Amino acid sequence: MTDAGSSEVLPLGFYSAGAIVDAQGEDRCRLDATTITVWGLILDGPEDCQEQYRRSLSGEERTRADRFVSDEDRQRYVFSHGCLRLLLGRCLNVEPSAVKFQLGPTGKPVLCHATHGSDLSFNLAHAHGRALIAIAQGREVGVDLERVRPDVAVEKLSTRYFAPAEQVMIMQSAQEQRPAQFFRYWVAKEAVLKAQGVGLRSLSQCEVLLTADGAGAEVLAPTGSLRRESWTIRFLSCGTGWEGAVAAQGKDWTTRGSLAR
Repeated sequence: MTDAGSSEVLPLGFYSAGAIVDAQGEDRCRLDATTITVWGLILDGPEDCQEQYRRSLSGEERTRADRFVSDEDRQRYVFSHGCLRLLLGRCLNVEPSAVKFQLGPTGKPVLCHATHGSDLSFNLAHAHGRALIAIAQGREVGVDLERVRPDVAVEKLSTRYFAPAEQVMIMQSAQEQRPAQFFRYWVAKEAVLKAQGVGLRSLSQCEVLLTADGAGAEVLAPTGSLRRESWTIRFLSCGTGWEGAVAAQGKDWTTRGSLAR
């Protein structure tokens, strides 16, 4: 364990995607370089809300949504990406449909600098009908969310994806606690990799050390890795049976849950 100057775990509420549309947004633009704002979403809502989100999507996004065979998957895509556009639009003071994206150097979606001239960064994670959206200013950010599944093959997946020290920490846990411990490491590592825009192939190269208070983690990476910068991970309290984490460069930042009611 290590003490990386972590803060308390952020208790995060989850709200219907429809509630984001109805929110007045008084706190929507209170962004600064030391605060990362995180929204917790339940990906459902009335049909008219879903249609409003769909209209805000780009043609490419609508085409991608239409490729889903399952109505549920299609609706969740519309809600998650529509919410992302709505929140970014509020931060940029533009309509959601006017938010423009491009691919960054690693293939990660970023705001189109030529259009918006903004240093905002963002990341979206979704799992089993829920989503997290993180928005930061002046630093890269990544977020991940997982539902704790008791039937997960903890030992097999840990051996495949995790560093030896991480495997030891997980397997030293009581049997009934291993799934939650496994997913805590998983969301921590995934949040860092998503911030960097790299994939699962790098999971075993990204080793995390949980802080003594359990509220966060710091990252160890081998020489020559993409993750040689200083990264900090903070865990999110997403309710019983869920694990969530947000990662960003440096240590001089805190997390803030947000929903303008």
